[in-house]
Amino acid sequence: SEIAIRWQDGSEDYIPCEKLRAGSPSAETTGERDLLGRRYGGTDQKAYPGVTVRGWRIIGGYAVQFEFSDGHNTGLYA
Repeated sequence: SEIAIRWQDGSEDYIPCEKLRAGSPSAETTGERDLLGRRYGGTDQKAYPGVTVRGWRIIGGYAVQFEFSDGHNTGLYA
């Protein structure tokens, strides 16, 4: 139900999967803005009860991409 992250300084954080999913930085979740700042797409959904992380992969040297149990997998977490 949580993702554990150990940072280079040895500290650790535990992030609930539901919170991680709600905070996805993908255009599917946050939408996209045009030059005038109007938002297109995205969702206002804040809760993802029961969502878990099924897997993840490292993207280059800068991000992690999670695969969630609801099928979402397009957010890149820097």
